[in-house]
Amino acid sequence: MAEEKTSVEAIEVMNASSDESVASMQDAVESPQDESFRCSDHAERSLQRMEFCLQNLQLTDIVLCVGDHRIPAHRLVLSACSEYFEAMFSNGLKESFQTEVVLQDIDPDCLQELVHYCYTGCLDLKEDTVELMLATSSLLQITQVTDACSKFLEKRLDPSNCIGITLFADTQSCLSLLEKAHNFTTEHFMEVVGNQEFLQLDAETFAKLIASDDLNVPNEEDVVNALITWLKFSPDARKEHVSKLLENVKLPLLPPSFVVDRIESNPLFNEDPKCKELIMEAMKFHLLPERKNTFSSARTRPRKSTVGTLCAVGGIDSSKEFPTGANSIERFDLRLNKWSHVANMSGQRLQFGVALLDGKIVVVGGRDGLKTMSIVESFDFARKTWSSLPNMATPRHGLGVGVLGGPLYAVGGHDGWSYLNSVERWDPQTRDWNYVAPMSFQRSTVGVAVLGDRLYAIRGRDGSVCLKTVECYDPYTNKWTACASMAKQRGGAGVVAMNGCIYVCGGHDAPASHPSAARLDCCERYDPKTDTWTTIAPMSVGRDGVGVSVLGDRLVAVGGHDGTQYLDLVEAYDPLTNSWTQMAPLIMRRASTCAIVI
Repeated sequence: MAEEKTSVEAIEVMNASSDESVASMQDAVESPQDESFRCSDHAERSLQRMEFCLQNLQLTDIVLCVGDHRIPAHRLVLSACSEYFEAMFSNGLKESFQTEVVLQDIDPDCLQELVHYCYTGCLDLKEDTVELMLATSSLLQITQVTDACSKFLEKRLDPSNCIGITLFADTQSCLSLLEKAHNFTTEHFMEVVGNQEFLQLDAETFAKLIASDDLNVPNEEDVVNALITWLKFSPDARKEHVSKLLENVKLPLLPPSFVVDRIESNPLFNEDPKCKELIMEAMKFHLLPERKNTFSSARTRPRKSTVGTLCAVGGIDSSKEFPTGANSIERFDLRLNKWSHVANMSGQRLQFGVALLDGKIVVVGGRDGLKTMSIVESFDFARKTWSSLPNMATPRHGLGVGVLGGPLYAVGGHDGWSYLNSVERWDPQTRDWNYVAPMSFQRSTVGVAVLGDRLYAIRGRDGSVCLKTVECYDPYTNKWTACASMAKQRGGAGVVAMNGCIYVCGGHDAPASHPSAARLDCCERYDPKTDTWTTIAPMSVGRDGVGVSVLGDRLVAVGGHDGTQYLDLVEAYDPLTNSWTQMAPLIMRRASTCAIVI
């Protein structure tokens, strides 16, 4: 019993001692005098010691052999920087147990520098060896070096080397560099064609280049001239590729005279049967305009750089607490899918009209928030300057404008007191405004489109009612004629002519201030040959005050108001697919903006 009691007491003493130890440890952890230590340059110091060991051949456990070159190193250091070496030394491969490893198809000088980089994180990049360094680092999977070499080359892209860098990046699977070099080549194509690299392009790469809709050329004629230059560099060797290359030229979009003079009569093309077919396709496209839709293909879709510049001019500005007239002009770059600010209008305007005359944007009438104006101004897009033109005879806001056969027409609107059916015409030669025959209806917020040799006035308001009537003006007879009415009555809709038809998009079915007014997403198309309206695919959002214009082979709807807020929404309609796709939004939300293409 005594022995048993002694054992129990001993256990109790041990437990008590253990509890005291735990408590002591807890006190030590919680003591405010304790602290943790971290050496800020530990990694750098460690690598410096490893580099010292390498220089003195201490603890090295691998020798990399390239030809006659022997490069000692530490497996751990190489594996830490290179996935290639990590896989070689840690997956049970025979190299895991060898003290020497032979490497094939690697430049020894690059390998030496990369081994040094593994210890130091430093590397000198030079123009004459950077491509070799990139290829070697890519093989060894030293990602940071590969990325640094790519950025080095990106900074040095120019028209004389961009093709070579594009091909090199493709072979090395450097996707970022490939994209940057390709984009540079398409952006500076007109400069690239004057360099030796361009002339030495292989046919397949050249075909891919001129097939790109991102090719930055003033017009399609320049693509043909580049093709002729490339073919003439080695005509006998390259004539077998001529039809495959000509397939990538947008022949139907070239002037017929150019097709005849530069292509059809050119021995480089006229002896190839397939080229003759392509030439005939282009000529039919021009000779049979009513059948253009049947000829639609990649060759009839214009390149992004040749469609012109889409501008959103003024409108109603939502950036302030109380919406006012927006005085800014934004331009859209289709190649970059981006809007940018161009200039400001000379003053605040609402509900004005815009047209393109002699390459300049002409802004007609409108109101400044208080009074209706008759003033007319033009904006020189190239010089970014405004100049005044003669005033209209009648002040007008909510008017429509169009250029028909040279003269500029100002149609309908409101003079501040009443709705108007009057129409004025400005002659650029005499610089005078004169009245022509009035419309059958008073129309404010009227849409105007020019189609063939006729001027069309579409929808609008004649007071409290939104109209769905349409009439067209013949300048030779000075008469207005009624056309088929739309399916929907609309005010504030976008109107534009495209491909021989008139499109009307959105709007409201009652005055916007009316509590029952609905913003419309539906769109209609008018065919003058049959005098009929057809409903097409609706926009993604119902909106009025939407600006519309034609950009290439697409109709673009810009901004507007959905009944709750002003919109920065921009979407494009493709008549071939009868569908809308969104584009980059405006910089500023706005409604009643005038969209026009220069």
